[in-house]
Amino acid sequence: MGLNHDEAPVLDALARYHDADQLGFTPPGHKQARGADPRARAVLGDAVFFGDVLANGGLDDRMGRGRVLERAEELMADAVHAEHTFFSTCGSSLSVKAAMLVVTCPGHRLLVGRDAHKSVIAGLILSGVEPVWVEPQWDADRHIAHPPSPDAYEQAFLRHPDADGALVTSPTPYGTAADLTAIANVCHRRGKPLIVDEAWGAHLPFHDELPSWAMDTDADLCVTSIHKMGSGLEQGSVFHLQGDLIDPAELASRADLLGTTSPNVLLYAGIDAWRRQMVQHGAELLGRALDLAVRTRAAIETIDGFHVNDAADFCGPRLAADFDPLPVVIDISDLGTTGYRAADWLRTHHHIDMHLFDHRRISAQLTHADDEQTTARLLDALDGLAQHATGLGQAPQVTVPSPEDLRMDQARLPRDAYFARHAKVPVEKAAGRIAAEMITPYPPGIPAVLPGELLTGPVLEYLTTGVAAGMFLPDAADRRLKTVRVVAE
Repeated sequence: MGLNHDEAPVLDALARYHDADQLGFTPPGHKQARGADPRARAVLGDAVFFGDVLANGGLDDRMGRGRVLERAEELMADAVHAEHTFFSTCGSSLSVKAAMLVVTCPGHRLLVGRDAHKSVIAGLILSGVEPVWVEPQWDADRHIAHPPSPDAYEQAFLRHPDADGALVTSPTPYGTAADLTAIANVCHRRGKPLIVDEAWGAHLPFHDELPSWAMDTDADLCVTSIHKMGSGLEQGSVFHLQGDLIDPAELASRADLLGTTSPNVLLYAGIDAWRRQMVQHGAELLGRALDLAVRTRAAIETIDGFHVNDAADFCGPRLAADFDPLPVVIDISDLGTTGYRAADWLRTHHHIDMHLFDHRRISAQLTHADDEQTTARLLDALDGLAQHATGLGQAPQVTVPSPEDLRMDQARLPRDAYFARHAKVPVEKAAGRIAAEMITPYPPGIPAVLPGELLTGPVLEYLTTGVAAGMFLPDAADRRLKTVRVVAE
């Protein structure tokens, strides 16, 4: 008998909690908004506080006998063709760490695409795992990286057959996707599991015109952010698991090791509601979003100075295997300014926040929530940007290295370098030293420098010219990059 996707176990349990007039002498201390500051209630609304109850001893009984969370997870697994699903309220940044730790362990090796998010690097630091870096497909003309090829993983396994498995990021924040089926085959021929960091792919299972979804390509484990391309709240994340290479109980244990003992039920509710919405209406909602994306992309292309990157730009031999059109990536090189300045201008003058921005691009992330009104406002703002581009002034040039110069030697394990005694040195004297910190242009959060890498002039010049042009480095000890944290000699 099939599962009933009309149910939303978490939302239904919250409704029962309120209908029963349940009274808790437990956390949270605001006690259903009664103790909350009236000024907070005025801004946030009481619904936030009403939905904030204990998971066990509130939403469910103290033993979890109602199986509220388990039933919600079973429904999600069924919706996306996974065998097991686990909810997380600590974001995919935690989920991907748990995924790594169930596949490998301290002192072992893991194949990792070098375009991984900083949360993956944090997992390497915390675990002591040795990364075997797999190079992405680098478009040197457009200065953008796409997911690594299956052959790149094949070659990495040939060099390091003892690696415990592989991790790939797909889709990227720019909407490009890997050939997951082929990469999974590379892993499975060796009996090794594949982890997919699919944080940007929550919507993929629900429309046939979108790139392949990890669970439909024989990947073993994937991590998905429900808040990015879905309707969940920030920090709502899920693990999906299939096959017999990873024990579900072990994954649950790793998640418990890293996760909070005070999960936010509001995040569970957002995940649960998103699943029901997509099962019931996903094809229609996403179909409308894809049609809107086609029209919006065509309209932006007509604005002077703008080029919207599409599959013809991003897919092909030695590039990406597939393409999601909902992240609308716009090359503004011809405007003579940077994505940093353009994003700041759009926020200041049109109150619009762009998704990504770099030295030559801005990106507008469309979802099923967008409509003709939101995209009309976006188009009006972009038209205004094109008309006022000369007023932004001559943009500082960012010196982007060649793909060969962008990569540095991993002289020490990320964990060893991060926890080593360190020193601050002027950036002009840092070349040749071993980095003791991550340095990550954000967004999208892919580190340019990792702990343990041997710093080079081209990478340091890229970062210093980037900072001068408006690049944001949130994790650098010195965000202005006058100094760099290195391993002490």
